[in-house]
Amino acid sequence: MTLPLIGLTASRTPHQVVNTIISVTEAYVQAVSRAGGAPVLIPLGLSEQALVEIVAQLDGILFTGGGDVEPGRYGAENHPKLGEVDADRDRLELFLYQETTQRGLPFLGICRGIQVINVAMGGTLYVDIADQRPGAIKHDYYPDYPRNYPAHPVEVVTDSRLAGILGSTSIEVNSLHHQGVERLAAAFRATGHSLDGLVEALELPDYRFGLAVQWHPEWLPEVEAMQNLFRAFVIAAGDRKR
Repeated sequence: MTLPLIGLTASRTPHQVVNTIISVTEAYVQAVSRAGGAPVLIPLGLSEQALVEIVAQLDGILFTGGGDVEPGRYGAENHPKLGEVDADRDRLELFLYQETTQRGLPFLGICRGIQVINVAMGGTLYVDIADQRPGAIKHDYYPDYPRNYPAHPVEVVTDSRLAGILGSTSIEVNSLHHQGVERLAAAFRATGHSLDGLVEALELPDYRFGLAVQWHPEWLPEVEAMQNLFRAFVIAAGDRKR
């Protein structure tokens, strides 16, 4: 049986010797591979035509974590705590989401992934949660914490796809972000929230598999529920392939 081909969005990192590196964190590769998928990197800097050709060969798309989405993309202003922004990555991933859903490909978004997906459908973000959301709990457990640090619980909607996948309506997660969903795009259903009410998971109703989470399940390989998320995604991609 041929493994489902899963495209992973990439990041661009400056390098003192070779100028720039386009890469993806190995934890994503391992998580998809463990789940039975064949991960491939989708490079930055590509034309829309090149992306169309690549997506046509894929069975699913994983929108990975990374830097901040440029505030102008969702009608916000710059902020003193705005982090690294890559305009080309924003362009590529926003186009990629539209192409993905037009083709009915299963998709999974992680951290930045949930944010860029929400922006792609007209939603907005907090440029900095701590500054812009009164009463927010701490969400930015980096860089001085392990990436698998159990930061806070997430309450999951009982009748959601996510609850069925995780096997629970309450789960402890890691938390490595300072931006988050402010106004949820109308197309989505919020299916997970942190204790301060921040959206931690969304789903695209009546879609083969369209789900995104604010935490990083790839850094929690020892937690069965988190690995179930990748398995469900890869299974959906495999079903589409067949």
